Amino acid sequence: MSFTARSQEEMAKAIAKDIPEGWYVNLGIGQPTQIANFLPTDKDFFLHSENGLLGMGPAPIEIEEDEDLINAGKQYVTLLRGGSYFHHADSFAMMRGGHIDLCVLGAYQVAENGDLANWSTGKKGAIPAVGGAMDLAVGAKKVYVMMTHQTRKGDPKIVKNLTFPVTGLKCIDRIYTEYATIDVTPDGLKVIDMVEGMTIDDLQAMTEAPIKLG
Repeated sequence: MSFTARSQEEMAKAIAKDIPEGWYVNLGIGQPTQIANFLPTDKDFFLHSENGLLGMGPAPIEIEEDEDLINAGKQYVTLLRGGSYFHHADSFAMMRGGHIDLCVLGAYQVAENGDLANWSTGKKGAIPAVGGAMDLAVGAKKVYVMMTHQTRKGDPKIVKNLTFPVTGLKCIDRIYTEYATIDVTPDGLKVIDMVEGMTIDDLQAMTEAPIKLG
């Protein structure tokens, strides 16, 4: 049976649906920022950005963009009622002090034990992008990854052991890809759901690390 990959928008919606109301959440640069657009407006969520914002809302429409209101990825954002600005150092103190319930990061690789690589491929001349990922990986109470299941060349990104420079060790709790949602557990990688028509064998064929149904 054939199957169709989830779009980035569908992945973002799936993650937004899984975030409990009242959580303090950091959305990493890149794909994860889309999640803000799909959080229920009738519930309270507190979105944090490491450049010193708390209480962000969805992306603004073009005519309402404020050049002084951007997230860590330099994207225009909105600020909800009660939102606040603060010093960069205070923002990192929140991250390092365990005050963030969840962060959602992009990734180059995730290992079966939850190790994360997302700041460099290690190639000569590669542009490193550390940002606050290392602080979030060890400081947030929960860490999710939103990424493609494979590289553009078709290489698996969920691997037995990292081959790229490490961001954090044993820090990932859940992985969202265009094909599946996978929990990282002490008993290995457990598949929570897959796109319609896909089998566990289909998914395993594009995953280096062993997986099983949860």
